[in-house]
Amino acid sequence: MVDRRFVKNLDYTLIIAVFLILCFSLAIISSATLVSSPRDFREHQETLSEDASGIDGQVAEQPIGVSILKYSKVFFSDLVKKQIFIIFLGVLVLIILLSMPYEDLRRHRKAIYLLNLILLLIVLSPIGHSAKGATRWINVGLPFLLQPSEFAKVAITITFADFLAKREGKLNSLKELIPCFLHIGIPMLLILKQPDLGTSLIFAAITFGMLFVAGANPKLLAGLFVGGWSTAIAWVWMHFKFGLWIPLQDYQLDRLLVFLDPWKEWHGSGYHIVQSQIAIGSGGLTGKGLYNGSQNQLNFLPEQHTDFIFSVVGEELGFIGVTLLLFLFLIVLFRAIRIASQAKDLFGALLATGVASMLTFHILINVGMVSGIMPVTGVPLPFFSYGGSSMLANMIATSMLLNVYMRRQKILF
Repeated sequence: MVDRRFVKNLDYTLIIAVFLILCFSLAIISSATLVSSPRDFREHQETLSEDASGIDGQVAEQPIGVSILKYSKVFFSDLVKKQIFIIFLGVLVLIILLSMPYEDLRRHRKAIYLLNLILLLIVLSPIGHSAKGATRWINVGLPFLLQPSEFAKVAITITFADFLAKREGKLNSLKELIPCFLHIGIPMLLILKQPDLGTSLIFAAITFGMLFVAGANPKLLAGLFVGGWSTAIAWVWMHFKFGLWIPLQDYQLDRLLVFLDPWKEWHGSGYHIVQSQIAIGSGGLTGKGLYNGSQNQLNFLPEQHTDFIFSVVGEELGFIGVTLLLFLFLIVLFRAIRIASQAKDLFGALLATGVASMLTFHILINVGMVSGIMPVTGVPLPFFSYGGSSMLANMIATSMLLNVYMRRQKILF
């Protein structure tokens, strides 16, 4: 059980911010998944028509309880119910993990790293589940498909934090950084093989963020960052110019580069971005109202309950809704950075930094992707997009932040 003295030290600002984001997400998922269920859509239309008018076009007066019951049927679609179940499961896991001091994770680092690799290898085996040109899931009998790459981000944060904590003061040369890149590179290559470029990029963000806090030479990190991006851009250019081999399929390259001019391929590879931009742009200041977004409800907007759920917020709740959501995310990120700065040891600081880096890059990529200013990489919005593995991984990451904060100082007996 968690000591009451630790409970008093919980970061309630972080808890409230995450709770509000989760509640916000359920409302948007309800709207985004309404069209995915014909039964829910018919009930929605019937509810609106019955409540809007009665006999001879006059307003129908109904008991408040009846109206609430009708609207609750619309809100609680099948996917919303599944997401609520996943959230409760995540909260249960969070509470269990809080009962264990975060320092104990260091004792299990080898098992965590090995289990992570095993799960990623299983994905690439015949057992792995494929969809939309990628093999990223395992069917384990849960209400959702297990996506090991989501948990890999949390696992690598734990093992890499221990790895770096042991090398404090020994990260000043490229030779000393090579073991760090090998530690990250093995699971990262397995994820690239799926293929999952978005998660691989987040691995890179976690790596550089944690190396910086661990005391690595900033100039060396900056050089590696610039050199890495320059090499990637030159490689892609040489692929198109001279046919140089690249570890990506042509359709994947199209998805990555189409953001430069999505309207050129608006009916093909640019369709996702174009529809998303239309949705966000049409929302205006206050939006069209929940369940009233034409791009969303008429199914023009693809993946509206997962990767492009931010577009639904923009269309139906407008600039005000988008600003509110980003403000809540800003609170979460601020608290994560604050927790890292107040940790009692380097291991705790690195854990919080890894989580902060992961969440920051998730938000930047997703919002940039749906806005058309970054490539489409299939990265979900933390705590907001529909998905079991992503939600559980985020709740585990949140438990790590809370754990570091509540044990930021030794309790005197």
